[in-house]
Amino acid sequence: MTGFPGSYHPADVTFLMKPVTLAPTDIDTKERLIQSGKKHYSEMLSAESVPDAIYLELYAQALARNGARLGGDIASLAAAMAARAHASGEVVIVSLARAGTPIGVLLARALRRAGLSAPHYSISIIRDRGIDRAALAHITARHAAEDIVFVDGWTGKGAIGTELRRSLADRTFGIAPLLAVVADPAGRADLAATDDDYLIASGLLNAIVSGLVSRSILNDMLVAPGEFHACTTYPEFAAHDVSRAFVEAIDALAAAAVPAPLAPGGTARAATARACDDLVVALMARLGIVDRNRIKPGIAEATRAVLRRVPDRLFVRDPADPDVAHLLHLAETRTVPVERLDPACRFRAVAVIKSLGSE
Repeated sequence: MTGFPGSYHPADVTFLMKPVTLAPTDIDTKERLIQSGKKHYSEMLSAESVPDAIYLELYAQALARNGARLGGDIASLAAAMAARAHASGEVVIVSLARAGTPIGVLLARALRRAGLSAPHYSISIIRDRGIDRAALAHITARHAAEDIVFVDGWTGKGAIGTELRRSLADRTFGIAPLLAVVADPAGRADLAATDDDYLIASGLLNAIVSGLVSRSILNDMLVAPGEFHACTTYPEFAAHDVSRAFVEAIDALAAAAVPAPLAPGGTARAATARACDDLVVALMARLGIVDRNRIKPGIAEATRAVLRRVPDRLFVRDPADPDVAHLLHLAETRTVPVERLDPACRFRAVAVIKSLGSE
């Protein structure tokens, strides 16, 4: 098995995923199958499309407004990763597809500027089904396990961080589950530039900012034992692809930024994690929800929920906040009710998935 770069420059990333063809499942049907337990979300994909002109303009505004902040956070996170590098002088970036991929590209570039070797792979991890062990075997056959750092864009409730630690609890291939993210409002990452739930522009878009690659698929009809988890690709969206443009814009800002020391973890991170859990529990109680997976806290996770799921409602902390403007646009176009979060909430937005079952 070999990897591929998607629409990125081949030096920027190798996707260790198996490209397949999978007929899309409409969103309502997919939601019913997920909630009924008849299918796992990773077995299906909904059709993707190019966003409307208004939404693409909101992406451009987010990139302009928060690009310098993201560039600084990339510089700071890369500096912290470089400081932890072992004697090999290599940091192996393993980004978690697909939100982690553009962040992994940027971190790998920043580390190379600092004089380190920084190979970058993007692999699949799936909630309740684990990380792609075939991909990890491929990586550890070529690099030291101690040099691996896993990368994602942000945390929501911390489900992927929990899945990463569960998957590697047996120290598979000798790998420690070190997770680095830009924004960690859930308090679940090992390294994070911030715990602020701010808008990372790549979080607005799907395939067209992620190398024209879908989220990962784990379907027994498509993935045989020992094969990489699967994906589909979207060459038909090439004219609208901003994957390289996003990287070039932020990379220039990261190169010019002065790295800042990361905030220490420990007690502060534990308090952040408790605040996240308290919010989820409070919303579940308020709305009479049993399934924790229906609560999607954070701007980026709420965005994905409104784009790819069947949302029941959207909560925002401040409707005048430009970082939630795209969510309000999506809510309006999809007729999703919008309510207010407590002004003291650490999250700027939370989406709630509609129950299509007995709950």
